[in-house]
Parts: sequence; C-alpha cells; structure tokens
Amino acid sequence: MNFAIGVFDLFAYTIPGALYVAFFGYLGAKLHILTAATVGGVPTVVMVVVIVVLSFLLGYLAYPLGEALERIVPRRRNRNPAEEFVRRMPSAEGRAFLKESPHLLVGALQLHDKDLAVDVARLRASGLMVRNCAPPLLFGAIAAIVEIFAGKHPFIAAGMAVLLLFASLTLVSQGRKLGLWAGLKTLELCFWLPEIDEKLAAAEAIRKSA
Repeated sequence: MNFAIGVFDLFAYTIPGALYVAFFGYLGAKLHILTAATVGGVPTVVMVVVIVVLSFLLGYLAYPLGEALERIVPRRRNRNPAEEFVRRMPSAEGRAFLKESPHLLVGALQLHDKDLAVDVARLRASGLMVRNCAPPLLFGAIAAIVEIFAGKHPFIAAGMAVLLLFASLTLVSQGRKLGLWAGLKTLELCFWLPEIDEKLAAAEAIRKSA
C-alpha cells in the first residue's frame, strides 16, 4: 500500500511535468530546434527514460507556478474545512482537533492506522496533480493566441486558446475542491480517533508550561 501511495505522489509531479514537456516540445518543433531526424535518432528506451525524468523534474520545479496560479485566480467563495465539517456534524463543535493543523492530523491518522490515511493521501495528491496541470495549459493558451496572428489556421487556434484557458481555470477550481475534500476527510476520520482530544489537550498543556 505504501508503494501505491508513493507512485501516486510521483504522478502528482510527473503528469503535470509531462504537459510541460509537451509544451516545450511544441515550442522546439515550431522553432525548428527539434526535428524528426533529431528525435528519430534517439533509441526508444533512452527517449522514454529521458521523457519520464524530465517530466518529474519539470513537475517538481514548476510546483511554485501552481501555487501562484491558485493565489491569482479569484475564489467564488472561501470554504473552511473545519467550518464545513461542523456544519455537517454539529456534535463535533468545540472539539480540540478542529483547531489543529491538517498536517498534524494526518500524522495522527498514520500513527493510528496507515490504511485510514490512504484516502486522504490520494485526495491531497489528486488536488496537487490537478492544480499543477493548470499552468502548462495556460501556457498552451498563450501559444494558441500567438498562433492566431502568426499561424495558418487562426480560427482553430482561437478555439484552442479558449478551450485551454477554460481548462486551466477549471483545473484550479477542481484542485481547490479536492483540497477541501481532503480536509473534510481528515476531520471525518479524526472524529472517530480514540482520545485524540485528550492527547491534543495534554500536548497543548506541555507547550504552555515549557
């Protein structure tokens, strides 16, 4: 199970990175840097390894772009996981775990039962993957806008620009939604953890007395 989570986390970087590779490949072809003769001379196995490694590295290096785009795109409404959870589960109001960091709560879930934390890890990784796919699609939209004026098929380019821009903004929104779901799932599972409030209260008392 731990291996599966590791692979999923890897995809959270590799899939967005593959979109960056495709975008830069498109630019290379347009600028005649990459040609069929150049690519065709590389062995298939080497090509696959290079693409996978580049995808992971680009996905990792471009992580801040996903964060920046999420901050720039306006939110229709701010939804706090703790407030949403209390609205759905009024009996949880006032419990100590609602005030703690989600990362600390995920650690508590992993210590209690690693299998319980799997769904949270999947949702978080999915949100990361979806959100980080937005910037390369935005770059694709910009390239399509350039193609409207510089290319031979302006109407197709205009349609692609609108489609890619819409997809980029939608991915940011969906990434936020998955992040909310991950937060809610964390709180739902922590609600049933035995003695979690007592342990958090004891830790808070130790912190204050230190």
